[in-house]
Amino acid sequence: MQRESGSHIFKVAVVLCLVCSLLVAMSAVGLRGQQQANKELFKRKNILAAAGLFNDRKHTDSDVEALFASVEKRLVELDTGQYSDAFADPEAYDPRKASRDPALSDVIAPEKDVAGVKRREQYAFVYLVKDASGAVDQVVLPIRGYGLWSTLRGFLALDGKTLARSPGETRIRGLTYYEHGETPGLGGEVDNPDWKATWNNKRAFDDNWDVAIRLVKSAASDYEVDALAGATITSRGVTNMLRYWLGEVGFGPFLKNLQQELRRADTGGDKNA
Repeated sequence: MQRESGSHIFKVAVVLCLVCSLLVAMSAVGLRGQQQANKELFKRKNILAAAGLFNDRKHTDSDVEALFASVEKRLVELDTGQYSDAFADPEAYDPRKASRDPALSDVIAPEKDVAGVKRREQYAFVYLVKDASGAVDQVVLPIRGYGLWSTLRGFLALDGKTLARSPGETRIRGLTYYEHGETPGLGGEVDNPDWKATWNNKRAFDDNWDVAIRLVKSAASDYEVDALAGATITSRGVTNMLRYWLGEVGFGPFLKNLQQELRRADTGGDKNA
């Protein structure tokens, strides 16, 4: 067969495509473990950042494992707010995939879906940050909701000691977003370290467990954070996702249970305290 013939050229092209496809597939499979490890590292960094334990200017990736040793990851059934052992291997459970699985998620009624979640997974992970004595110092919650252009995903850290005292005293320790598609310089300022720092020590609830934290044009109270300049819809989205995930459809039942758990720990396990 002549090398210049059309059939020969076609066969060579097919062989090259097959070889390249095989190499790409082998690379993807070979790197899958590393990709998963990188995703887990990124998630842990953001959990630690929300808790104020990781700072890109002070820490490196090699510090994450040691810092994360103080964090206990627990699976929670959202409807009851109770810790769950529903899965034989909790580490194999993926809340993002579960939120798209009708067997593992529920449709949220429009009047309750202020965050634009649409479907909510039945189980979610929470992260308990322990102090040197083993007591819960903070709880870090995953949050998500729709902004202007995208779903924002992040973590919110609440102070354990103030939560144990009363809902109205519960303080926010930090907020961070690790995924979004908002407009750079406007809604994208959710990444701005200066703006994120303004969340520290704000109050999350009023005395009746109603979510009180919100973004406003000019913050003037412990329940208010300055809205993002020129990003009204993204700011509203942040307020709404906190209303959702701290409320009864989100982590509200769990936080009430955790408060009782923390109080019992403070009183040596006396259930009547």
